[in-house]
Amino acid sequence: MELTLAEAKKVVEGAEVKAEQIGVPMNIAVVDVGGNLVAFERMDKAWLGSINIAINKAFTAVAFNMTTEDLGKESQPGKSLFGIHATNMGRLVIFGGGIPLRKGGELVGAIGVSGGAVPQDIEVAEAGVKAF
Repeated sequence: MELTLAEAKKVVEGAEVKAEQIGVPMNIAVVDVGGNLVAFERMDKAWLGSINIAINKAFTAVAFNMTTEDLGKESQPGKSLFGIHATNMGRLVIFGGGIPLRKGGELVGAIGVSGGAVPQDIEVAEAGVKAF
């Protein structure tokens, strides 16, 4: 199974609607199962510094088939994945806003969102997943 451009656009649209509802401009990235960018949107006035964060959150979520929030919990001092953020040429993000996308239980991609506080990023990413 693969993630189509039409599906990726639906994910972005669902996330954008939620970002507008909460009044926070976001950067929204969707990647395929290989971590390749399929769709991206930078809402008006979204932080420039959050562009790469959104893309890398999506990459991280698909690379490890888990949310960036969950990866963050497992990468704290004393946990088995401590230090993982320093791998993959610094591309990994270990705070919330990246969520895998599954079709029929199979991993097909991920969404990454950045531009607000972490709970806002998670809320917007979850809306994108729901739209999927």
